[in-house]
Amino acid sequence: MEITNKNVFISGSTRGIGLAIAHHFAANGANIILNGRSEIAADLLASFDQYGVKVTGVSGDVSDFDDAKRMIDEATTTLGSVDILINNAGITADKLMLKMTADDFEKVLKINLTGAFNMTQAVLKPMTKARQGAIINMTSVVGLMGNIGQANYAASKAGLIGLTKSVAREVAGRNIRVNAIAPGFIESDMTDVLSDKVKDTMKAQIPMKRFGNTDEIATTALFLASQEYITGQTIAIDGGMSMQ
Repeated sequence: MEITNKNVFISGSTRGIGLAIAHHFAANGANIILNGRSEIAADLLASFDQYGVKVTGVSGDVSDFDDAKRMIDEATTTLGSVDILINNAGITADKLMLKMTADDFEKVLKINLTGAFNMTQAVLKPMTKARQGAIINMTSVVGLMGNIGQANYAASKAGLIGLTKSVAREVAGRNIRVNAIAPGFIESDMTDVLSDKVKDTMKAQIPMKRFGNTDEIATTALFLASQEYITGQTIAIDGGMSMQ
């Protein structure tokens, strides 16, 4: 798929991986729909002026089925059909299983997994009619390996892999591709505040002995969106953590 002039909706794109993906797509000529729970700040929208593309912000709650449809409809009214959907919105609520409440479990699944379902459901009908489209789900290495204290998060991300494969099979005949990216430890605001000792412990688990960065995730998303013959795949960007 040619990226230039395509409309890309990225959930959870006001910072971190989602924002990096937005900038990479804009730099390659795509129009961008930024998304978050709160109204998108004017200065954040202005940071895309350098690319000469269209950019708009659509706020809302991906975990609400009706709100997800409303967001896709709003984006379509503003820019035209959504050609590429990147389900990036996600949260954590880490606790050991014995201390995890039902609410801890459900709220993570509701945003990470149900949210992706809601957004995908909202965008699939117009994509099917257009007989083209790309969907990229942001899963995690934790969904491949599991992790102590993250039963809820791991379940949501593993479920996202299953969702990716199932939807990919359903819509491949309509020239819609559905893939997933599984980041490992990525440099972020969260890792910046960790002590060197904790960082070294984390890096010891990584064969490449370093954290990844958001640009490495973003370039992979761009690759998956543009490739016409890749679907149903999960690409781990984790420095070798989850290799079989």
